[in-house]
Amino acid sequence: MMYPLMQAAAYTKEYMGGWAMMGAGIGAGLAVIGAGLGIGRVGGQAVEGMARQPEVAAKIQTAALIFAAFIEGAALFAVVVSYLIQNKF
Repeated sequence: MMYPLMQAAAYTKEYMGGWAMMGAGIGAGLAVIGAGLGIGRVGGQAVEGMARQPEVAAKIQTAALIFAAFIEGAALFAVVVSYLIQNKF
């Protein structure tokens, strides 16, 4: 008697694939939003720092560019992992 209920509640590949697609989409979206916010914050703080101390503008600009590249690399890694999860199912 309990077997039909257990079969109805079983996780199928289609069921798990749907959740994987939704999770991958949410993960990729959050990674892109986070990267956009992070790069915007780095850029804004760099401009503010250059306005306050124009004599070290070159060092601030170099550091800001390096930090923006690190943020972009982390976001790219997160998006690639999300797409790998999506392609698994």
